Amino acid sequence: MYRFLMSRQWVILTLIALLLIPTMIRLGIWQMHRYDERTARNQLVTDALAAEPVPVEKLTAPGHTVTSTERYRTVTAKGRFDTEDEVVVRRRTNSDDEVGYHVLTPFVLDDGKVLLVNRGWIPSDGPSQTAFPKVPAPPSGEVTVEGRLMPDETTAASGIKNLQGLPDRQIMLINSEQQARRLDATVLGGYISQTAPEPKGDTPELLGDPGKEDAALNYAYAIQWWLFAAAVPVGWVVLARREARERAQEAAERSGTTESEPATV
Repeated sequence: MYRFLMSRQWVILTLIALLLIPTMIRLGIWQMHRYDERTARNQLVTDALAAEPVPVEKLTAPGHTVTSTERYRTVTAKGRFDTEDEVVVRRRTNSDDEVGYHVLTPFVLDDGKVLLVNRGWIPSDGPSQTAFPKVPAPPSGEVTVEGRLMPDETTAASGIKNLQGLPDRQIMLINSEQQARRLDATVLGGYISQTAPEPKGDTPELLGDPGKEDAALNYAYAIQWWLFAAAVPVGWVVLARREARERAQEAAERSGTTESEPATV
C-alpha cells in the first residue's frame, strides 16, 4: 500500500523533511539565545536608570572604557562649560527622525579634567552643511550637570564612518581619545548625555531615555520555528496517507471497470 514511498519523488520529499526538522529546531534555539541576550541587556538598562546618581569620576577616568554595566548610569559633575572648543556631531536624528547635529561641549571639572557632554540635538537648518550651526549657549559659570554615562563611539560598534576632511568643528563620532588629542587635555573615558539642567527654550533638545529591545519578538519567533518543526512530520504523514488513499481508490476503480466489461467470444 505504501510502496510508493520508495519512489524518487517521495525519497526526495522525505529527505527534505528530515533536513527541515533539525534546521527549524536550531533556528528556534538561536532565537531563544537572542531572547536571553536582549532580556539581559534590557535588564542592564533598567538597573542603570534606576540607580542613584554618583559623581562621574567614581565610574570613569582618563583612558577608561565604559562597560555595559556602567552604560546609562546617571552621573553628576561640577565645573564649567568650555564653549570655545565646542563641536557638533553630524548626521544625528531626533525623536521625529529629523536629521541634525548633536552638540558636544567640553565640561571642565574642578580638578582640571575634561568631561565630554552631549548637550542634545539641534536641527541642521543653517545656510550650508559646512558652516558651523548656531548653537544655544549653555549655562555660564560653575554649574552641576547630570547625565547618562555612555561609552566612546567607534565605527565598529555604531557603523558610522569616521570621515576625514570635515568642516571645522564638526565630527562624526564622539570619542574621548580623539577629543583628548584635539583639546590637548586630560579627558575622562566615554561621555555623558545631559539630562539636567534642562536648556532654556528647550534647545538643544535633550536626548530621550534609551529604548529597550523587543525581546518578546524573539521569543515568539522561537515558538514559531518549533511549531513549524512539529508541523513537518505531521504534514508528511498527512500527504502520505492522502496519496495512499488516492492510489487505493484508483486501483479499486480500475478493478471495478475490468470486472464490468462483457466477455467476448
